[in-house]
Amino acid sequence: MIKDNQKVFNRLMVILDAAITAASFMLAYFFKFYLLEDGPGIGVLPAGDYFTLLLFIVPIYMLLYYACSVYAPKRTVRRRFEIFGIIKANTIGIVALIIILYMIIREINFSRSVMALFYFFNVFFTSCFRLALRKGLSTIRSRGYNLKHILLVGYSRAAEEYIDRLTDNPQWGYVACGILDDHVPAGTLYKGVKVLGRLGNLEVILPENKLDEIAISLSLKDYHNLESIVSVCEKSGVHTKFIPDYNSLIPTKPYTEDLMGLPVINIRYVPLTNTGNIIIKRIMDIAGALCGIVITSPIMLTAAMLVKLTSPGPVIFRQERVGLHNKPFYMYKFRSMERQSPRQERLAWTVRNDPRVTPVGKILRRTSIDELPQLFNILKGDMSLVGPRPERPLFVEKFKEEIPRYMVKHQVRPGLTGWAQVNGLRGDTSIRKRIEYDLYYIENWTLGFDLKIILMTFFTGFVNKNAY
Repeated sequence: MIKDNQKVFNRLMVILDAAITAASFMLAYFFKFYLLEDGPGIGVLPAGDYFTLLLFIVPIYMLLYYACSVYAPKRTVRRRFEIFGIIKANTIGIVALIIILYMIIREINFSRSVMALFYFFNVFFTSCFRLALRKGLSTIRSRGYNLKHILLVGYSRAAEEYIDRLTDNPQWGYVACGILDDHVPAGTLYKGVKVLGRLGNLEVILPENKLDEIAISLSLKDYHNLESIVSVCEKSGVHTKFIPDYNSLIPTKPYTEDLMGLPVINIRYVPLTNTGNIIIKRIMDIAGALCGIVITSPIMLTAAMLVKLTSPGPVIFRQERVGLHNKPFYMYKFRSMERQSPRQERLAWTVRNDPRVTPVGKILRRTSIDELPQLFNILKGDMSLVGPRPERPLFVEKFKEEIPRYMVKHQVRPGLTGWAQVNGLRGDTSIRKRIEYDLYYIENWTLGFDLKIILMTFFTGFVNKNAY
C-alpha cells in the first residue's frame, strides 16, 4: 500500500536533498578556486575548513526544508509552491549562515563568492531534481502504479466536485474506488465511479485493508451519521479526510482558527482584515497617490481647463458612492457630462453613445483621465489604489437583492482600478461577472497582486473599449 512506502520515500528524499546540498557547496568551492581562479591563494582557508562547515549546513538546511513544507505530499501541491519553498528555505539558510559566520563568530576568511555560488547552485539543482521527480512520478502513475485508492462515503455535490478534480488531474495519482450512500441506488455511476452500497457496508469494506484513504463526503441531510462514520474510520486506522458539503452555503475560501481547542470556521478569508496588511496597503496608497498627483498634475490641469472652456458647470463632479463597511462618501471625477439635475443623474448609468456625455468627456472617459481626481479620494482614505469599483447607493440597494454576495465587496476600500477593470469589465458590462472578479481579489489579496493590477492598468486599463 502507498501509505506503507511513504515514510521510506520521505527518508530517501531527505538523504538525496542532503547529498545535493553537500554537492552544491563543494561545487561552489571548486568553481570559485579552480575554475574562476588558479587554485586557493595565500591566506585562503583550506578545503577542509569549508567541508567541515557542511557538518552544520546540511542538517540545518534539512530542518529548513521541513519548516518550509518542502517535504509536504507532492500529489496536490503545485510546482511553483514547491519551488518557492526551496527558494525560501535556501534564502533563510544563506542569510543565517552569513550572519553567523561574518557577524557573530567573525570568520571573515570564508569566501563570499563561495556562499553566493552555493546559494544559486543549491536552489537550481534541488529545483531541477524536484521537477524531474514530479515528471517521473507522473509517468509512473499514468501507467497505473503508485496510485492512492479512495472510497467516498456519501453521495453529494461535494463528492461530485471531488471526483471532478481527481478526473481532471490524473497526475495526482488518486483513484476513486466507489461511493457508499443510503439514498442513491447501488450501481449508479458518476464519471465511472460506482455507488457500491449503503453506508453500513463501511464496516465490511474497511477490514479488507485495501484502501489508502477514506473521503467522507456526506450530503447535509446525512450529517447525523457523521460521528458514527468517523468512529468506524478511526478504528480501522485508514487515513480519513472530510469534504464538507457546504459549497452552496459557503461558496468561497473559508479558513479555520483555533479558539482554545475549539475549531471555528470563518466563512470567508479576507487578508485585508489583518492589521499588518491594512497598514502596508495604506502606506502604498498614500505613496502611490502622492506620486500619481505629482506625475499627472500637468494632465489634470489640462483636463480641467478643457472641461471649463467647453461646457458650463463645475470642473469636478462629486457623486455619492458606497465604500468600506457600507459607508457613503463623495467620489471625485472630472465632469464629462452636461450639467444635470440630481433627478436626471439618478435615472441610470452611462451607456454607449450616451447623449449626456460631452465631446471632451468622451476623450476623458475613454482614456480614464476623468478618474484622476480620485487620487485625492485615496489620500483622504475613502479609496485605495486597487480594489472593487464603488457604486451609487441606489444601485447597491438593487444589486444586493439580485446578486449573491454582492455586499462582500464592501469589506475592503473601493479602488481607483481593480482586478475586474483590468480584465475588461468596465462600463455597461456584466455585474455578476464583475463581482466574481472582485471576490477573487478580496480573498486572494497580496501586495504583489496589487502591483500586478497596477502594471496591468498601465498597459491595458487606461484605454478601454467599455469605458464610455
